Amino acid sequence: MAITTCIFDAYGTLFDVSAAAREAAEEPGNEALAKVWPALAADWRTKQLQYTWLRAVTGEHTDFWTVTQDGLDWALDKQGLLGDEALRERLLALYWELSAYPEVPAMLAALKEAGFSTAILSNGSPDMLDGAVQSAGIGDLLDDCLSVESVGIFKPADAVYDLVNKRFGCENEQVLFVSSNGWDASAACGYGFFTAWVNRAGEPMDRLGHPPHEMLTDLTTIPDIAKAI
Repeated sequence: MAITTCIFDAYGTLFDVSAAAREAAEEPGNEALAKVWPALAADWRTKQLQYTWLRAVTGEHTDFWTVTQDGLDWALDKQGLLGDEALRERLLALYWELSAYPEVPAMLAALKEAGFSTAILSNGSPDMLDGAVQSAGIGDLLDDCLSVESVGIFKPADAVYDLVNKRFGCENEQVLFVSSNGWDASAACGYGFFTAWVNRAGEPMDRLGHPPHEMLTDLTTIPDIAKAI
């Protein structure tokens, strides 16, 4: 079946999750952060994801903003910066204004011009996603932002991927799902979507039994892939 619907993970896929730490590190007064920001950004993201998995497994769901703050606190603690409340608040504020990767607007515009439905499917809470989408100026290029908050469990639970079919009335085979997380792309592949893994960091493929159909270094070719399937 031909692809009708293109679904994107948000954080790390459309939006640069390192941007908050990078931008804060460039600001006056944040010299301590400037020395360690790449490590802090990586730890923040890792813990953010780990906490979603642990909460899904234990059934102790909370919103993504909570795990985002918890992940940051762990990362700040590791770097000896936990007591800097001004820095913490600045980093959290910048997370609501994450920049989109450079190719995102043109890629989404090409999909819309070709007649595809487009949407985000994210662990992010609705207000966080709205802030990121509006900050990036891509709201008119998306048909919807689907959040796990409507089902109360984080990815990679099937209930999250179910949201796509319920919203767009499509079959699994009509969905191109795109994520920068190898585990997310693998889970979506096992669910039945055609999947593309945006492997910007050149990481090895996760050993999860369902390798993504495509592996890319950025999102530029997504419209071509969607048309070719």
